[in-house]
Amino acid sequence: MITKLDKNAVRQKRHARVRAKLSGTEARPRLNVFRSSKHIYAQLIDDVNGVTLASASTLDKELSLASTSNIEAAQKVGELVAKRAIEKGYKSVVFDRGGYLFHGRVKALADAARENGLEF
Repeated sequence: MITKLDKNAVRQKRHARVRAKLSGTEARPRLNVFRSSKHIYAQLIDDVNGVTLASASTLDKELSLASTSNIEAAQKVGELVAKRAIEKGYKSVVFDRGGYLFHGRVKALADAARENGLEF
């Protein structure tokens, strides 16, 4: 019997493989990206202590975006998460694309974070 997996189940398997190989520390936290159909979220995570250090998403009031599901919104989230990370003293991070392909909104977020001072 052949069962068909949905796209998200395949992504979660891919994410689990990636997460087995990378981890965030207090000195170099993990920049995690989650992309839904309407929003994009980014978090800096210290996996050793299990703590979220900084976060940003298209739901943040200070962004006031016209559309939350496009590349421009992802760039704004990348800028905001980089700004918040640098305010807290984190410059170097490990990028975790969350099992998504590195293109489109995920790539736009990563490039904007790099342009605003994060190193990965």
